[in-house]
Amino acid sequence: MNQWLLLGVNSITLGGLLFLLSAGFSLIFGLMRIPNLTHGSFFMLGAYIGVSFLGLGLGFWAAALLAAAAMAVIGGGIERLLLRRLAGQELAQVLVTLGLSFMIADLCLMIWGGDPISLDTPAGLSGAVPIASIVFPAYRLAIVVIAVVIAVALWLMLERTRLGAMIRAGVDDAPMARVVGIRVSRLFTLIFCLGAGIAGFAGVMGGPILSVYPGLDADMLPLALIIVILGGTGSLLGALLGSIVVGFLYNFGQVLFPEIAYIILFLPMLLILLFRPQGLFGRHAP
Repeated sequence: MNQWLLLGVNSITLGGLLFLLSAGFSLIFGLMRIPNLTHGSFFMLGAYIGVSFLGLGLGFWAAALLAAAAMAVIGGGIERLLLRRLAGQELAQVLVTLGLSFMIADLCLMIWGGDPISLDTPAGLSGAVPIASIVFPAYRLAIVVIAVVIAVALWLMLERTRLGAMIRAGVDDAPMARVVGIRVSRLFTLIFCLGAGIAGFAGVMGGPILSVYPGLDADMLPLALIIVILGGTGSLLGALLGSIVVGFLYNFGQVLFPEIAYIILFLPMLLILLFRPQGLFGRHAP
């Protein structure tokens, strides 16, 4: 029984990390219609930048926040200098973002080397928390709490603020939003910065569990793509529920059916593409 509970906690923890990765990806895809294949690289590069900040003697949380800020700046620069020039050119966007992901991977390999880097658990969260006679790792529970807090903050921003109303208008109908005076291009940059920053923060958060290694981007990007397809582009609720579903499918599939783990993981995505291409909570593209 304890094994199943711990496996469930690990699945929810992975779901929390995947939500931090996929929430921005979903909004970027929903608002800008850009299949940003660099998003997994934002996760990995943020983790490596966090490693460098930790090497300078900064605390874990300071390193995570600074890595998020650095990734927000990098993401904004990519959107302004490259992707904005390719608006409406889906194939070019795919090729450019794919090429950028390879470039970032080589850059990380050149700067930080090819050996996996393990991050220490933050001070105060290295122990365990007893819940109903079961002992759970405190840091994994902290990741779940942080993911929920960020999910609530993003929901409040999208549903209860004027900025959120403009973002929703841009997601629903970008041309009409421009007609009524919304500067959609600024929203593009803001969402891209936000998504890249949260992905970089998630990379540092995942370091004590996943470690940081070359190829981390290639491991995380397919999971984010599955989540966006399951939940629907531009849907925060879809990203949250899709992340939890993928977390459970990934962990339980690896333990119970290791030979067909990837079939279990990708089969729901194929079914969604066949019967509801817009995702569970997405809308048909205008």
